[in-house]
Amino acid sequence: MFVDTAKVFIHAGNGGNGNVSFRHEIYVDKGGPDGGDGGKGGDVIFEASENVNTLVDFRFKPELKADHGKNGSKQNKRGRSGEDFIVKVPMGTIVRKDGEIIADLTENGQRIIIAKGGDGGFGNAHFKSSVRQTPRMAELGERGEVFEANLELKLLADVGLVGFPNAGKSTFLSVVSNARPEIADYAFTTLTPNLGVADIDNTSLLVADIPGLIEGASEGKGLGDAFLRHVERTAVLLHMIDAYGDDVAANYRTIRAELASYSAELATRPEVIALTKVEGLDDDIIQMLVDQLRAAAGKKAEIFTISSSAHQGITEVLRALRAKVDIARSIDDEIHATDDEDVMVIGLSDAQISEAWTVKKDEETGHYIVAGDKIEKFARRTNFDNFEGVNRLRDIMKKLGINHELSRAGVVGDSIIEIAGKEFTFLEQ
Repeated sequence: MFVDTAKVFIHAGNGGNGNVSFRHEIYVDKGGPDGGDGGKGGDVIFEASENVNTLVDFRFKPELKADHGKNGSKQNKRGRSGEDFIVKVPMGTIVRKDGEIIADLTENGQRIIIAKGGDGGFGNAHFKSSVRQTPRMAELGERGEVFEANLELKLLADVGLVGFPNAGKSTFLSVVSNARPEIADYAFTTLTPNLGVADIDNTSLLVADIPGLIEGASEGKGLGDAFLRHVERTAVLLHMIDAYGDDVAANYRTIRAELASYSAELATRPEVIALTKVEGLDDDIIQMLVDQLRAAAGKKAEIFTISSSAHQGITEVLRALRAKVDIARSIDDEIHATDDEDVMVIGLSDAQISEAWTVKKDEETGHYIVAGDKIEKFARRTNFDNFEGVNRLRDIMKKLGINHELSRAGVVGDSIIEIAGKEFTFLEQ
C-alpha cells in the first residue's frame, strides 16, 4: 500500500529531576550535598532509508515517543539518559510543523533530530558554594519537545514519467525494469506512483511512473493534484506522448502547462520527449507527428519514437536520459554540498539560546510577563514548591537585570510574575 502523507504526534523524552541528598556515611562529619543530576530525555530522530518507500506505517502508529531521562540519586549518581527514538522514513520525506518545513531528508542514512529531549535538572550537589553549604534545592528536568507534525513523501527518482493517461508510461516502466505496474487499455490504470530501476550501459536509472495527468491536474482535477508532488524531486522528465492521440502537439502543450502551473521550477526541468506506440505506423506518419511535436517543443527538443511492446528505441531513450541525469545531478551536488555533520539538529542548542528578555504587563490579569529564551529555560527547571529554588530564580532575574526593569514597570512585593507559564510573587512572602 503506497501512502505519501501522514500526520504524527511527536514527543521527545523529558529530562530527569535532580536529587536533593546529603552524605550520611559513618565517620563523615557534616557530610555535604551529594544529590545527582537528572538524565537527559531521548531525542526523536528521523533517518532516511532507501529500504523504506512509503509512509503507511505512520497511519497505524502515529505516536512517536522517546524515553524519559531518569531522576538523579544520592552519592552524586546521575540519572540514566533516555534512549533516542530513531524513526526510519523514505528518502524524500518532508516534515512540517505548523505549516513550516523543519526537515527534508533526501540522502540515504541522513539523520535529523526532529524533537529534542529535555535536559536533566541539576541535583543539589551542583549548588554547593562557600556561602551555601547545605543547599536544599534541585532543578526539575525540562520537558521534551511535543508537537504534531505532517509528513509528506516526494519520491526521489532520476527520471519521472509524465503524460496523459494511457500514454504508455506503465508499459515502458515494465519493459525497462523489474517493476510490475498494473497495465490495461483504459485511462487511470495507474493509481499510485511506481518505481523501477532501469539498467543501461553498466549504470542504472531510478524511474518513477507518475499517474496520468489531465488538463486542470494542477488545480485538483483527475489524480494530478495528489501526485504532481512526486515530479518535483525527479532530475529529468520523460514526457510520453501517445502517437494515436487526437493532437500530439496540443497534448504536449497541455501537460507542459500543467507542470508549469503547479511549479514554475518544473518548467525549466530537463526533458526528453518520447512518441509512444509507433510499432503500427508508417514512417511518413511518424515523421509528421515528430514534426508537429518539434514545432510545439522547440528545435532543440530531444524527441524519440519508441514502442515499448516491440522494444523499439528503448536503448536510445535510456542513454539520452542517463546523459541528462548526470548533468542535472552534478549541478545539484555543487549547489547542496555544504553539510558535513552526521546529525542535524532542528531548533536552538544551548549555545544559541539568547539572553535577551522582555517585560510586559497583562492589563487583564495584572500579571507581569517575562519572556526570553534563557530566563524561560531557568523557569522551566525551577521547582516552585521549593522556596530555595524560587529564590534562586529571583537571584538569576536580578543578575540579568530583569528585576530592575520590573521595578521600573511598577512591580511591588506581592505582584505576580509569570515566566513560561509559571507564576510567583516578585519578593519572597
